[in-house]
This record gives sequence, C-alpha cells and structure tokens, in this order.
Amino acid sequence: MKIFFGILRVFVGVLFIISGFIKLNDPIGFSIKLIEYFSEPVLNLPFLQSSALLMAVVLCIAEILLGFALILGYRKRGTLIILMGMILFFTFLTFYSAYFEVVQDCGCFGDALPLTPWQSFWKDVFLTIAILLLWFNREHIKPIGGDEVVASDRNIGPAWTRTDIPAWHAWLLLATLIASLYFAYHVLEHLPAIDFRAYKEGTNINDAMEPDPDRPAVYDYEWFFEKDGVETSYVTDGSYPKVDGTYKRYELKLVDPGYTPPITDLFIYDENQNDLRRELMAEPKLIFVVSYNVSKSASKGWLPIYAELPAWERAGYKVVGLSASGPDDISKINQAHDGSLTFYSVDETVLKAMIRSNPGVVLLHNGVIEQKVHYNDVNDLNL
Repeated sequence: MKIFFGILRVFVGVLFIISGFIKLNDPIGFSIKLIEYFSEPVLNLPFLQSSALLMAVVLCIAEILLGFALILGYRKRGTLIILMGMILFFTFLTFYSAYFEVVQDCGCFGDALPLTPWQSFWKDVFLTIAILLLWFNREHIKPIGGDEVVASDRNIGPAWTRTDIPAWHAWLLLATLIASLYFAYHVLEHLPAIDFRAYKEGTNINDAMEPDPDRPAVYDYEWFFEKDGVETSYVTDGSYPKVDGTYKRYELKLVDPGYTPPITDLFIYDENQNDLRRELMAEPKLIFVVSYNVSKSASKGWLPIYAELPAWERAGYKVVGLSASGPDDISKINQAHDGSLTFYSVDETVLKAMIRSNPGVVLLHNGVIEQKVHYNDVNDLNL
C-alpha cells in the first residue's frame, strides 16, 4: 500500500506540474479560456473578465507548487485540501461546459493537448478520486528525506519546527515560486517559450489549410418514411433509399470527422471584401503587423514597429497590418505615429491564435512563418 500510494502521489503531482507549466507557458491563452468561461452565455460573471490574466497566472503557479508539494510530502493535509478544492472547481467547470455544450475545449493542457469537454470532465473525475484516495490514506505519504517516524497530522505548527519535514522542502518550493514568477513575466513580455499553436514558426500556411482528399468526413444519412401510419428509418451513405412509403425527413449524423486541417479560418479581406490570402501567401518577402484589437493594444508597442517600417520596406518586404478593428481605430493609430500602414481585416480569434502580442510582428517567406516577435523584440527580427 505504501508503494501504491507513493506512485499515485507522484503521478498526481507530476500531472499538476505538467498542466500548470503548459498553461504558464501561454498565460494569455489560458486567460482567453477563462474569459470564455466568465462570459454571459456560460457562467455570466463578466466582472471577473478583467482579472482573467492575473487569475490565470495564479492558478498555473498554484498547480505547479501543489504538484511539487505533493511529491515532496510537504504539509500533506493542507496540500491535499487545496488540491481537492481546486479539482472540484475544475470538475464543475468541465461538467458545466460539457453538459451545456458552451465551451468546446477546457484549456486544461493549453494547446499542447486539446481535450473535448467530456474528456476533460472524466479526467477531472479520475483526479478527484485519486486525491480522495490519497486523503484517506495520507498516513502512507511520508515526506521525502524526512524522519521515518513522522509527526502526527495534528501537528500544525510552522514547517521549520516539524521534525518530519526537511528544511530544504520549503527552500525548494520558494525557488519554484520565484522561477515560476520569472517564467510568467518572461513569456508575457516576449512570447511563449514553446509554441503549440497552428501558427508556430516553420508552418507553411498554404499546406496547413489543405484538406486531405483521402480522409474526408463520413456521414450517415438517416431517412424517415411513413407507411400505413408507421414511421420507419433507413440509413445510407447519402443515396436516396428506394423503399415504399411517404418520405418525411432525413437526419445527418457525423460518423468520422476525417482530417481537419490545422488552419481552417484564415481569411484576409481588403476594404472591398476580397480575400487576399492566396495572393499574400505567394509573397517572397512579407511582414504582418498583427493587432487583434487596436484600441486594446499596448501603445508603447507601436513605437518600435513604426520606427522600423522604413527599414523593412527598404529590405524589399511587403508590410501589411492585420486587425479586426474598424477603419476609425486604424486611422487613429496611423495618425498617432505619422504612418501609412495598410491594414486588412481578419477575424479577432484568428489573430489571437497567430501571435500572443498586441501588437506583434510575423515574418513570412512564400507563406512559411519564419519568425514571430513580441513588440518588445522588434529589433530582433531577422530580415
């Protein structure tokens, strides 16, 4: 039993560490998911949306710290209580999104491992059971490096007064906290250290949007006919069944989604609603200045971008802006920086996925994403 619960505690701890680290790598992405949960159609808590980024960072760091604390056996009662509260909260969210079909991906593992709502819910159910097992058998959780005979659970004094908890546990957790805070600051001031999204560097956008003719979606057509007052259904692959009776209706059921391209919704419209994507993807030298919403962008981020525009154009690059903002906001940003950057219209969600910087810069050669930089790193762009 001691070995079993030792393995279980390490497994649960590692799972929380991985989950926290993946989301902390892209806290903006996790905050977008929280905003979706707080929106009116879901939990209807719009007053929390402004705090979504702070909550995202705190939750991610908490997952990492609790994971390490569980593995170390540090303050097992408090650690397990907080873990249980956290997993019950996540279980409620995933059940709510799955049952009411309001959020299609919980964001539990960010973009690294997309899960359906029901997959997320059952994952949380498993973790709830695992944490309950650890709670009711916590006498088997011994602090790593501690004395063989541990203090009673009733010993709730400071960690450094406990004979069963080595002092280095607290120092290790403090170091983890500091490292996590620095990592969060770094990815927010630059870009995610690991890009799991469809628009990562090296992606050929044209190829990423091509369907696979050998893996089409498969549907069942269920046809309903009525004869002598009795309704009967027939299933085909799409052909109209030759049966007796009066046709009533048909229902389409997805059997196999087939191959879904990584990128499906990139459309770049000019002022006349012409889609320029293919034309732009053929450009040998192209720079996108991306701002999903100009009015919400960092004003200091535009200074280095407009300062570098002449140099990019002299190097032979076609430079265009991509935004979901209207012409008035775009005109204001050009006037504020005495520039004439041409903007095209792109869906806001697509631009948020393209780069986690508002504004940000994407460099492409013949439709291949060669480099993406945060507005703080515009000078690092490799022309």
